Amino acid sequence: MRYVSTRGQAPVLDFEQAMLSGLARDGGLYLPETVPAFSGIEDLDGLPYEEVAFRVIRPFTGDSFSDADLRGAIERAYGRIEHSAKAPLNQLAPGHHLLELFHGPTLAFKDFAMQLIAQLFQIALKRSGQRITIVGATSGDTGSAAIEAFRGIDNVDVFIMFPHGRVSEVQRRQMTTPDAANVHALAVTGHFDDCQARLKDLFNDHDFRDGVGLAGVNSINWARVVAQIVYYFTAAASLGMRPTDFCVPTGNFGDIFAGSVARAMGVPIRRLIVATNQNDILHRALTGGEYRVGEVHPTISPSMDIQVSSNFERALYWAYGGDGSAIAQLMDELRTGGGFAISQGARHALQEQYLSGRVGEDETLAMIRTVREETGQILCPHSAVGVAVARQHVEPGVPMVTLATAHPAKFPDAVEKAVGIRPALPPHMAGLFDLPERVTRVDNDIEALKSLILERRAH
Repeated sequence: MRYVSTRGQAPVLDFEQAMLSGLARDGGLYLPETVPAFSGIEDLDGLPYEEVAFRVIRPFTGDSFSDADLRGAIERAYGRIEHSAKAPLNQLAPGHHLLELFHGPTLAFKDFAMQLIAQLFQIALKRSGQRITIVGATSGDTGSAAIEAFRGIDNVDVFIMFPHGRVSEVQRRQMTTPDAANVHALAVTGHFDDCQARLKDLFNDHDFRDGVGLAGVNSINWARVVAQIVYYFTAAASLGMRPTDFCVPTGNFGDIFAGSVARAMGVPIRRLIVATNQNDILHRALTGGEYRVGEVHPTISPSMDIQVSSNFERALYWAYGGDGSAIAQLMDELRTGGGFAISQGARHALQEQYLSGRVGEDETLAMIRTVREETGQILCPHSAVGVAVARQHVEPGVPMVTLATAHPAKFPDAVEKAVGIRPALPPHMAGLFDLPERVTRVDNDIEALKSLILERRAH
């Protein structure tokens, strides 16, 4: 299996190289040259999640990992997810199901990818004896999942940037309370797009990148996307492999892009629906054909407070027929002019793949209340955005699956505002608010970040 950059000017890599590189050297994102067709989908129902994961992921890894190494990594990764089904389906209403992705150690869907990628990194680094520096940017959940997955792992230093004051208190404490010496939480002045821009700046400084062995675990990393493909298979198998719609709360576009890969592999996904909050650049792009960055508005669903959705580049690459030079030009227009127009042909291709919807703050709070009244279940605000948009698109006779991306206890203020209940953290996190925090405030400045990383990393 060979991996190519969306911008067409980086070396072709194997799976392990693409995983350890994260961002391609031309600034693009890695994708497989071809998506493998999956045979035997109808045989997956009733299999353990770990077995489905092995069968789905194995074609992407090529010769990078032996079957034994991959199975071991999967078993260790998903042994930390507390629900026996790992990603259970919960019926909200006739024909409408919630795919619960919040039973991992940090209570968010990012655990499915991050726990696995940490295990694969460890195998690869043990073989090579290499030491790497992981730098990530987070709007809340990626950072805590990365720190939890990589803390204490040999040969890895981890620096996670999050926007100061723009994540929930639980999200922040999950990043700032681990005491492992190899993890560092950096509160950056600005919003998530600033953190993401500085991350790309670090990767594009090739001397710095090579000097510290820079690696990335944001959803720009293809291995993250691969792990997220699996629960589309398990959900579809549970529903009898009927044509099914999936609605995905969407910020950086990685989770829903995983759905498009699953569909390309053969999962009978009828429609993929992008659900956004008021930071609705994706909804505007898909319906209007213009990708234009606007102001980032803080919301009660902070993990979606994004205007530059990195993984949308992968969707554009497919929509433009794999034309790397066209994608490089669009990304240059985004960098220099704040946006670009999507060609008519690419826009049509995107609209064949994705629908979209947008809900505001009041609608999000109202949906948390409605679901509580109708089912007794409490949603996190991101999941509520997904359910609200899904209800706009439900059709009789077609199953709808909304991805529930986080546990409501990660966003207690929003939930309390909606239903007057402050959801409790699960037992394994009960002492979170009693732990001391370790965090470093950093200006939104590339040189300040470089200096701090060089100072703190192990040598």
